[in-house]
Amino acid sequence: MNAILRAEGVDLFYGTHQAVSGADFSLRRGEVTAIMGSSGSGKSSLLYCLAGVLAPTNGTVSFDGTKFSALTDDELSTLRRERFGFVFQYGELLPELTVEENAALPLRLAGQRKAPAHEAAGEVLGRLGMTELLQRRTSQLSGGQSQRVAVARALVHRPDVVFADEPTGALDSVNASAVLEEFLRLARDQGTAVVVVTHDVAVAEHADSRYTMTDGLLK
Repeated sequence: MNAILRAEGVDLFYGTHQAVSGADFSLRRGEVTAIMGSSGSGKSSLLYCLAGVLAPTNGTVSFDGTKFSALTDDELSTLRRERFGFVFQYGELLPELTVEENAALPLRLAGQRKAPAHEAAGEVLGRLGMTELLQRRTSQLSGGQSQRVAVARALVHRPDVVFADEPTGALDSVNASAVLEEFLRLARDQGTAVVVVTHDVAVAEHADSRYTMTDGLLK
């Protein structure tokens, strides 16, 4: 099956420091891939190149056959907003919004009306066991609950790819396992591919394929 996301010969420099060195990567539709490595190995830097957040110094990243370098800034922003989802270690929720409003945000930013956007968010949140908390402010949530909202927000618009940067790193082992399983179950149910960066072997074991990154080298 052809790759939906591909990187070829990607280098990334921060000044004179090379964070990523000659990385080749491919991801198929619906596939869950883990990029493992210790802190400072370059795995998050590569993730942001794959997501079109950082432009590689050398090499190319392509999504669905189109190179990021061929897109304007506006086109790349639209691609990230409409076709990608993101889950970060600490959720990165907006505290002034409710659970439901946070989860519905990608749909609202895409121009969808409030009622259908909130209905879709409520459905995804319900599958994550959050139905009773839709109107709660995120400042009142536990770590596991906050990360479930972040997962709902990443998946609500049915993206092609979700990029997850240490998505359970801030959780205890019990919550981490539960949130990860719910996240990957939902992603697989809707055919969303996932790239998850992690240092945790237990997280990587849930993936269909695995890469290891050491000192900027991807293997």
